[in-house]
Amino acid sequence: MALIEVRNLVKKFEDNTVLNGVNLDLLEGELKVVMGPSGCGKSTLLRCLNRLVEPTSGTIRFRGSDITSPSTDVRALRQSIGFVFQQFALYRHLTVVDNVTLALRKLKKMSRAEANEKAAFELSRLDMITHQHKYPEQLSGGQKQRAAIARALAMDPAVVVFDEPTSALDPIMVREVAELFNRLHRDNITMLCVTHDLLLARQISKKIIFLEQGVVTAEDTIDHLATNHPDQKIREFFGREGQSS
Repeated sequence: MALIEVRNLVKKFEDNTVLNGVNLDLLEGELKVVMGPSGCGKSTLLRCLNRLVEPTSGTIRFRGSDITSPSTDVRALRQSIGFVFQQFALYRHLTVVDNVTLALRKLKKMSRAEANEKAAFELSRLDMITHQHKYPEQLSGGQKQRAAIARALAMDPAVVVFDEPTSALDPIMVREVAELFNRLHRDNITMLCVTHDLLLARQISKKIIFLEQGVVTAEDTIDHLATNHPDQKIREFFGREGQSS
């Protein structure tokens, strides 16, 4: 059984259908990448997974349970499905360590000492322990991202989803992010990543899910999608080697 099973997922905003019958599976320990043109519904898909956006219809099963049910404990769900936002969403008035420990203390009811110990472990894993007492404005883009990832991992989620993790980073930082993703993957952390960045996608995932007009239209390697897929638009999308859009 897949950790997450999405079936016939539809999301409409008034007359605008953003997701139009999405189907995908994410296995435990798997790292999958979702790509597609701007406006195809990638970020909406991620937000539906932990109910930041309410689906219009369809089902999302997490560990066998339909999480679109009205009886779902959304707060508990969001602790199990960690979210790393495109703009990181760090609290500017809190230090790195306080950003990481806030949910541990408020939601998991840890003591400050326990939360600090957990934060230290995650920050060390991400080479951020020396920055733990800095505020977000004192960090680089890559450091902010690592702080946001540490905050997500500290909750021990079953899966972490990433929305455009390299959108504000230069090519050198993209390689560092790829190395970080691969390290987390080796630690058996389940991840789903939305990105426009072909360089990142090639380095972290063997197969790519291609989303177009709210529907999954392909799932294959970048090489096959770029050269052998029958749809010319898909071939052109993945033919932009080394570029990001």
